[in-house]
Amino acid sequence: MNDLSNYRKSYEKSELLENTISEDPINLFHKWFHEVKDLGGVEEVNAMTVSSIGLDNFPKARVVLLKQYNEEGFIFYTNYNSEKGKSILHNPNVCLSFFWHSLERQVIIKGIAEKTSDIVSDNYFASRPEGSQLGAVVSDQSEIIPNRDFLETKLKALEKQWEGKQIPRPAYWGGFLVRPISVEFWQGRPNRLHDRILYTLQEDFNWKIDRLAP
Repeated sequence: MNDLSNYRKSYEKSELLENTISEDPINLFHKWFHEVKDLGGVEEVNAMTVSSIGLDNFPKARVVLLKQYNEEGFIFYTNYNSEKGKSILHNPNVCLSFFWHSLERQVIIKGIAEKTSDIVSDNYFASRPEGSQLGAVVSDQSEIIPNRDFLETKLKALEKQWEGKQIPRPAYWGGFLVRPISVEFWQGRPNRLHDRILYTLQEDFNWKIDRLAP
């Protein structure tokens, strides 16, 4: 047995109190996001774990990059025909989570995912580097392939086909907007008495704020 019981750390960098937070979780998320970005120590502040229920009824989590957020919710992009895409289209109830170790913080978002509009997906796809655009076309994401050379050969052929041309967004590739129904902010504190503030969306679209026991 590999005993990890001595892996311990005291969390002492900050606190999360009700009298210092916004009534809207998006505003608090924005504040935390930029505090982590400005502090440094996290290479990809927008890296998040997306958890979904697969077609096999098993949960699965993977790390993707948050690309946009606003009062409507949180947007990331993927291949809709991938395992991730199919699972979300089948069951749009998802969870997003961020762990920012530099400030000992987590954010856990439960929400309902929906496809972004074609215009939103087109605009983002057009902003990507050419290599990333071609990568989206080359990869039949989550499908079994024979080897790495299969991808490289396919990429070279597409590079030649689209040289000097504008690459259109594939219809099977685009964004998901996750509209939050609850957002939990977790701030590490000493003695494992962490601060946990939960925002829950109400029927009148206001947010109910509760403190959870650690």
